[in-house]
Amino acid sequence: MDEPRRLHALASRWLGLGLATVVAVVTLGLAVVGRLTMYISPDTVWFACLAAIVMLAVAVWSCTLPLGVEGDHDHTHGTSGPDAAAHRRRALQTAGVVAGGIVSSAVVLAALLLPPASLSAQLAVSRAGENPVLFAGADDVTLGVADTTTFGVGDWASAFATSTRPEEYDGASVTLTGFVTPGKGGEAGLTRMIITHCVIDAQPATVPVGGVAGKYSTGQWIEVTGTVRAEADGTLRIEPTSVKKVAEPKDPYEY
Repeated sequence: MDEPRRLHALASRWLGLGLATVVAVVTLGLAVVGRLTMYISPDTVWFACLAAIVMLAVAVWSCTLPLGVEGDHDHTHGTSGPDAAAHRRRALQTAGVVAGGIVSSAVVLAALLLPPASLSAQLAVSRAGENPVLFAGADDVTLGVADTTTFGVGDWASAFATSTRPEEYDGASVTLTGFVTPGKGGEAGLTRMIITHCVIDAQPATVPVGGVAGKYSTGQWIEVTGTVRAEADGTLRIEPTSVKKVAEPKDPYEY
């Protein structure tokens, strides 16, 4: 195999199986240390790990294939030899492989070198209002008063937005953890990012908390203990009895 074809074959294999193998190893590593949920829902962790194991098995099998076998079909058809069009086509293919390899390698290196980080409060603020009610349990809450003992921020956000009998929630005790975001009318909000499948579909859920505005910076994680109060206009808010700063949870999302 001549040198240009060898380099092309190496680049093609790295762009395909090489990068996929690195991603598979990173996926399994994050799963082992319990950080894969920073990117995907816990319900899909098993599937991601299974896919990563299959990918590693394919990568091991590919090592038994001769280098360049993937492109052999490009050189077995026709008897008149390469022409100018074929040269241009191979040049474009090579350029595409190299450009794709550089971009993909940069993405993989970033995944390897940068620690997993939760979605920022700024992103939550920018997405606020896009889909105000899309969280689990919303149908149950809309039909009446649900059992609130296991409610998280996402469940309460749905209750606050869709309840047909808000007065029934008046007096409910809550203990919620989230980060501070600006709310309506100068009131602060307690926010969590809600994930359905992965961080790409993450949406913010926010509940208004009285007496917090101006005391904590946007993005500060806090734990709020208090009571749900129904206002005269039918809106709901949380009246805190205690608010304390806390560290960002190991798993900062709700699902």
